[in-house]
Amino acid sequence: MAPGATDEDVAAVVARVEEVGGEAFVSRGLVRTIIGLVGDIDSFHHLNLRTLPGVADVHRISDPYKLVSRQHHPERSTVWVGPQDHQVPIGPDTFTLIAGPCAVESHEQTYEAAIMARTAGATLLRGGAFKPRTSPYAFQGLGVAGLEILADVRGATGMPVVTEVVDARDVPTVAEHADMLQVGTRNMANFGLLQAVGEAGKPVLLKRGMTATVEEWLMAAEYIAQRGNLDVVLCERGIRTFEPATRNTLDISSVPVVQSTSHLPVIVDPSHAAGRKDLVVPLARAAIAVGADGLIVDVHPQPETALCDGPQALAGSDLRELAQAVRRLPRAVGRADAAAHVRPTSA
Repeated sequence: MAPGATDEDVAAVVARVEEVGGEAFVSRGLVRTIIGLVGDIDSFHHLNLRTLPGVADVHRISDPYKLVSRQHHPERSTVWVGPQDHQVPIGPDTFTLIAGPCAVESHEQTYEAAIMARTAGATLLRGGAFKPRTSPYAFQGLGVAGLEILADVRGATGMPVVTEVVDARDVPTVAEHADMLQVGTRNMANFGLLQAVGEAGKPVLLKRGMTATVEEWLMAAEYIAQRGNLDVVLCERGIRTFEPATRNTLDISSVPVVQSTSHLPVIVDPSHAAGRKDLVVPLARAAIAVGADGLIVDVHPQPETALCDGPQALAGSDLRELAQAVRRLPRAVGRADAAAHVRPTSA
């Protein structure tokens, strides 16, 4: 649809499609509204949709992931995260660092980690309130209390919050507290959850499943987009291979592959790929060099006492080394600092 298309224009297109037995899925991004059509192609051709008010163009998409494909959206997208008076960009023109504790343990720990993250150059705060763990006996997170801590720390630091949601029933509660909803690797194929976050009205960070192909990953994003949400950021976090030297094998090649296929931003999680803090900065450098739109990294004020993933959390000299890489390397590949492009309400 054209940028100035009204709700009535959109409704008229949907009605015309449904008149011939088709289905129409409306997806709204920050500056673009797309209507995906499913049904008999010949019937759609006879509708002459290009002549309807508000229609900018009509494309036939051969990719199975219609809405997230670059076939209909040649320019890569920027996703804006945060409240209207402090929106942080994730996209092709900037480089965005997301950092914070893997799990929220207390207000003090989360606040200290947020200050560490901000000092290192992070513009978004990550923190887990709900933690899906391999072992049922491992720390599962503080739940709603953790969300409240994240909201308090956001107020104290000004950093918009990214946090994971693991159950479709929790989506409204998490969306009330967070600025961006994360779908983790274990839930990439949880289609009910994908549809729920697609309807939540908040940007979504979608991690690649540990055994997912690139096409399966993009199809998961399509589930979100089909429910009306084009503000999706993809996150490569390593895949499970035969190699036991690292927790996962970081598929660095997936970044340019996805960027050539989809208009969605792609970031990298070196912390969960490596599982070891000594590998986080080298993998972060590789992600920047290959053209990732950002990083999401674990930091913790006392990694040795962390209740979740302490061995991969950065602090001290390791965090300073990451900060140096984030300051210097993005400029070498033509990226600006996201902090310099935060958009206030007046923009």
